[in-house]
Amino acid sequence: MHIRRNPRRTGRRLPLRRAQASAPARTARTGGILLGVAALLVSACSAGASTTSATSAADVALGALPRSTPAALAPYYAQKARWRECGVPGFQCATLRAPLDYDQPAGGDVRLAVTRKKATGPGERLGSLFVNPGGPGGSAVGYAQAYAGIGYPAEVRARYDVVAVDPRGVARSEPVACLDGRDMDTYTGTDSTPDDAREVTELVDAYKKFAEECGAHSARLLRHVSTVEAARDMDIVRAALGDRKLNYVGASYGTFLGATYAGLFPGRSGRLVLDGAMDPSLPARRVNLDQTAGFETAFRSFAKDCVQQPDCPLGAKGTPVAEVGRNLKAFFRKLDAHPVPTGDADGRTLGEALATTGVIAAMYDESSWAQLREALTSAMRERDGAGLLVLADSYYERDGDGRYSNLMAANAAVNCLDLPPAYDRPEQVERAVPAFEKASPVFGEGLAWASLSCAYWPVGPTGEPHRIEARGAGPIVVVGTTRDPATPYRWARALAAQLTSARLLTYEGDGHTAYGRGSACIDSAINAYLLRGTPPAARKRCS
Repeated sequence: MHIRRNPRRTGRRLPLRRAQASAPARTARTGGILLGVAALLVSACSAGASTTSATSAADVALGALPRSTPAALAPYYAQKARWRECGVPGFQCATLRAPLDYDQPAGGDVRLAVTRKKATGPGERLGSLFVNPGGPGGSAVGYAQAYAGIGYPAEVRARYDVVAVDPRGVARSEPVACLDGRDMDTYTGTDSTPDDAREVTELVDAYKKFAEECGAHSARLLRHVSTVEAARDMDIVRAALGDRKLNYVGASYGTFLGATYAGLFPGRSGRLVLDGAMDPSLPARRVNLDQTAGFETAFRSFAKDCVQQPDCPLGAKGTPVAEVGRNLKAFFRKLDAHPVPTGDADGRTLGEALATTGVIAAMYDESSWAQLREALTSAMRERDGAGLLVLADSYYERDGDGRYSNLMAANAAVNCLDLPPAYDRPEQVERAVPAFEKASPVFGEGLAWASLSCAYWPVGPTGEPHRIEARGAGPIVVVGTTRDPATPYRWARALAAQLTSARLLTYEGDGHTAYGRGSACIDSAINAYLLRGTPPAARKRCS
């Protein structure tokens, strides 16, 4: 499925035009979206596990861990961060240790990269505020240094040390490694809407190669990059920083990480904001279908806006939304047969897979719609695919030298541990395609095939769908956007219903996540909670 990407991004992170120039986008990605688009969110993967029902919510609730620290973990909890300068003005960095396997703490460590920007004052310091931009696979350290530590409201930064830890397997925390740049170029360009048995085989082979290379390069880590383990790591970092409770703002997949922390450590949960919420009770197939429908909702909003603009290449004013979608789908089919040039130094052309990724990338933030119109116009009318390729590369975090961050590798590794796969075999996907196309006539087929991406993963899943209740935690703010493409609004409602102390804050609007995206109503409600501990009024809605 897709993971979330937020409207904020740095130049290296998001394919979307940012709402705020310095804010990195956060995303929930789908497993393997068009191979790579993986709306990174939750396209759960596993090696041959059975598929859970697509409609039933989980009967299992995440249980809290004992309040006392086990003796075997005491050395980890006794650590103190040794801060050093790290080349980013105003920020310090440190490295902490966590056990590779919490069931066998003596079996080796994982090194965790941590950064902080100390509270600027004035006012009483409120402790650390942990931040996570989602993914899974997004660098929290990069997000803090590029956006949160300098772009969060001044009154929040005055009272909190902004802190981030890259989850295990991500970015600076012993990153999972899979394919190199050239092989990633091939992977992300693989046809994800196969027309015949040969193309199905090519797609399956691409998924298998990706999984095999991950297993070859990261065998030590692959069984130990789950969200539960990342949440336990955060508690070690909390203790090392001397905070009695963990205060946290998480976006997209970061809401799953934050909710998991609250479920495991309700008594240590402070002020938690979960923005662009995920529903942990859903199996992978349901997650992928919901997300597919979410991207269709976002596309319909884009289509309505596009035809009102003089430069819309998909239809003139008054063109019905369904026809706009058919025009885009017809363009994708043309690219499937005849890719267009991009001027790329490595010789890449724009085919259906990369073009679809570029369009999906722009669905995360309405401020990127003008950029998308321009890119589509160039590709459709001038046979110049450079603009859509830029969007796709930004989504995949590919730089100008052809290097990829480990976002896609970490995304797959976490998703494949956290849930059993949506589908195990191509035949299952073929039967599911009509349901996905009903959810999204434009994107459904490709996202259905993306749901197969983890079927060949070298290690089986350790997680399953479950509820998170976090009984005993203080008030938790869950934020949902009504037309969020990557984390549908119903997920926020579901998570808020599961958490016993949740307050649901609703943003009536487009785009992925809500905090810091221009709504004074949303921002003031969250700031009041972070600064004074006052949660929003019940059922508060903003626009």
